[in-house]
Amino acid sequence: MNKPKVTVYYDGLCPLCSREIAHYRKHIPDDSVDFEDITELSFDSAAQGLDPRAIHRIMHVKTASGQIKTGLDAFIALWLAIPAYRWLGHFAGLPVIHGLMSMGYRLFALCRPWLPRRKRADCTHETCSI
Repeated sequence: MNKPKVTVYYDGLCPLCSREIAHYRKHIPDDSVDFEDITELSFDSAAQGLDPRAIHRIMHVKTASGQIKTGLDAFIALWLAIPAYRWLGHFAGLPVIHGLMSMGYRLFALCRPWLPRRKRADCTHETCSI
């Protein structure tokens, strides 16, 4: 029987995001996590039930049960799916820690649009420049 997967939606044109995803991929011992680059031309946010502008502003993860988690809760869902990071997922879920880390993530998300982005000629839809 196949284990249900967690799906991580990430911005492949963001160098920082791509490096972080590459790091997580190294720590996943099986195929329990899928990674979807939201800037690929084949990616259809509507088919995934996601708002195309929102997924470019904050991290989104679909859990194994089909729930959509955003922001820090998306990272917690990812960390809980990776054995080496489960401790961090549990730690980040503690009430005071969750509040502090959520505030930090929201600040980062506000600044992220000003980070350098990769250019890709085949990306012509409006979300490539978000």
